[in-house]
Amino acid sequence: MAYNACNAIILEIDPELSAAEAHGMATGMLCINEQADSTSWLNELKANAVNPSNNNDALLVRLFDETQKLLSSDDYEYDLFLPEDDHDLIDQTEALKNWCRGFLYSMGSISSNTAYSEDVLEILKDITEFTKLDSDVEGEEDEAAFVELTEYLRSAVFLLKAELTHNSHNFNA
Repeated sequence: MAYNACNAIILEIDPELSAAEAHGMATGMLCINEQADSTSWLNELKANAVNPSNNNDALLVRLFDETQKLLSSDDYEYDLFLPEDDHDLIDQTEALKNWCRGFLYSMGSISSNTAYSEDVLEILKDITEFTKLDSDVEGEEDEAAFVELTEYLRSAVFLLKAELTHNSHNFNA
């Protein structure tokens, strides 16, 4: 799915959001509740909408559904929805920060819950720190660091999802 197309749709809905942030929100929702649906996510995206049109909802629903499918798969093909490699590193880093903000937004109520393990709280703390990354990046060293961060986040998502859905099943039992 093309980042630029989704980003244009989301910016039309709310200029304060980005596709990366919206994807972070979807991922956070699905880590907490793997049965979450796209309607709740769309409602959240449109909460502050300047243009709450439903014209492009199908593409956004597809993004959510694809995210849900990849997170549920045993193939570990899930990845953060960020600008493609042909974008400059500054744009990719800004998108990564936005993804982290969206993820934390969806996870907001969890960080203060002491029922979760130190590992979960440490990961959430790391993600919070990633929202403060310096966007003045360039060169191979920064590119390598960017790749490392995205891989860390990708792995962290699976760890959080495993623990959080395990805990939610325990609460429902």
